[in-house]
Amino acid sequence: MNEYFVKKANAVLRYNDFPGTEQPILFIHGLGCAGSFDYPQVAAQEALAKHRCVIVDLLGSGYSDKPNDFGYTVQEHAEYLKEFVESIGLESFILFGHSLGGAVALSLADQCRERIDRIILSEANLDKSDEGSSSKYIADFDRNEFLKNGFRELVEESRNSGNQMWAASLSLWSPRAAYLICKSAAKGQQPSGREVLYSLDCPRTFIFGERSLPDADVQVLRAHGVTIEIVENAGHSMAWENPQGLAEAIQKAIQA
Repeated sequence: MNEYFVKKANAVLRYNDFPGTEQPILFIHGLGCAGSFDYPQVAAQEALAKHRCVIVDLLGSGYSDKPNDFGYTVQEHAEYLKEFVESIGLESFILFGHSLGGAVALSLADQCRERIDRIILSEANLDKSDEGSSSKYIADFDRNEFLKNGFRELVEESRNSGNQMWAASLSLWSPRAAYLICKSAAKGQQPSGREVLYSLDCPRTFIFGERSLPDADVQVLRAHGVTIEIVENAGHSMAWENPQGLAEAIQKAIQA
């Protein structure tokens, strides 16, 4: 694993950097997840093996530091990632973001449009958090109650309901980091992620898991020139459920 010091947060971002001769791909994971937990198995697939794959654990998650005085908004995550990609020399790269990490990816894309070769999103947050989503569920908590009991109970409920993978990765998050990014997602961004996506000049792809369909956004996104890819035998957690299928969908997006 590699380290990058985030000056603004006085904290260390940790990331994998798998070598490759083809266009670099930056992977940004979703809520309760970690790049180191989700994407090595995707990057190792034959479809992506020739690409340099940079896989981050966002601050507050996985193996990265969890500073108590950082704001953890979508925008703040994107700001240090912009400095990060500059520091490791990503002059032109493919940007991938999953779920709430998609909101971070879109904010990052808006800040460094000239570096984005193409953007690939998997079931990403394009608007403020919907009712019924995990981020809205967390955001609706009283802050002190979530930090005291809500986070621990969410991990336990996930584990007891059979969602063992998410429980395992969520348990490594800072409760404060989870709460604050969810409050940011529930409030929404200006411009919205959807507006940023529609305004980007680069090729754009949105990936759905087959089990997440039907979804009205399939037609809406196509109408705005966004390519749609479907990962078979998977739902929202496609990196775990079908890593080969996700890698092949990313490959198709790159070749589109």
